[in-house]
Amino acid sequence: MALLKFARKPAETPRHGGMEAFLANYSIEVMPRTAEKVEDFKTLLPQGTRVYIAHIDGTPIEDMTRTAKRLAEDGFQVMPHFPARIIADEATLADWIARYQGEAGVTQGLILAGGIPEPKGAFESSMQLLETGLFDKTGFTRLHVAGHPEGNRDIDPNGGEANVEAAIRWKQAFSERTDASMAIATQFAFEAGPIIDWANGVRDAGIDLPIHIGIAGPAKLQTLIKFAIACGVGPSLRVLQKRAMDVTKLVMPYEPDDVVGALASHKANHPDFTITHVHIFPLGGIKASAEWAMSRGGAAAQPAAALA
Repeated sequence: MALLKFARKPAETPRHGGMEAFLANYSIEVMPRTAEKVEDFKTLLPQGTRVYIAHIDGTPIEDMTRTAKRLAEDGFQVMPHFPARIIADEATLADWIARYQGEAGVTQGLILAGGIPEPKGAFESSMQLLETGLFDKTGFTRLHVAGHPEGNRDIDPNGGEANVEAAIRWKQAFSERTDASMAIATQFAFEAGPIIDWANGVRDAGIDLPIHIGIAGPAKLQTLIKFAIACGVGPSLRVLQKRAMDVTKLVMPYEPDDVVGALASHKANHPDFTITHVHIFPLGGIKASAEWAMSRGGAAAQPAAALA
């Protein structure tokens, strides 16, 4: 499916029918070191925004829980990452959960394998973390798992999607036996057509978990290409490469209007589309991403139930 094109309009003008609704209750990601540079999140993000805290290998758990506590006290929904491959053992996982709950009242998490090739301890996959039963036992009400619209070389090192598909079927089955609400939060991509095809394929395979689609926020083109390569973004990287060939666009910051506008249009025309939320990776800075989302209608307050 070809990527739909939309004429550029002033930021304060609605860019596309359905875009405001599509961006409502977006989530965003921070790291402890980037959060420290933000003086006041309440001036940037809508009240109640879900904020993921990325746990990069080497980050002390104390930095993670301190960031979680700060965000929770500011009234945001806190969703820390639990990367399996950097967690030493079940006792460490239990300790992290206890710290998050005791210090920040956390009851939700993104459960993922993690971005390192070899596990440092007992766990290799998100499924092993879920199988411990600790999240259910400690009353986590929401568990998100990773999705990969363009595959994942860490999971399928020889290409293809066999292991990714098997994992997502396992997670669907797990969702049916846990009391926690579950959703798929994806890696970012830059082309709407393949995202739509992937999401429809997931649904057609009998997976009914809501999808929170990853979108890269505004950033310099060179920055995005660097992150895209490092994160294993696949065919949609061509969107950035094509843009890089246009000298007039090379110096302009990338903004995700085309991909978000096309997805919003599809959602407006297909209300049962399983992509329900946008998750922003603020690769060009939290402020730039928050301001972009706000200018496109993402700041609209919504009932807590809509944050599912």
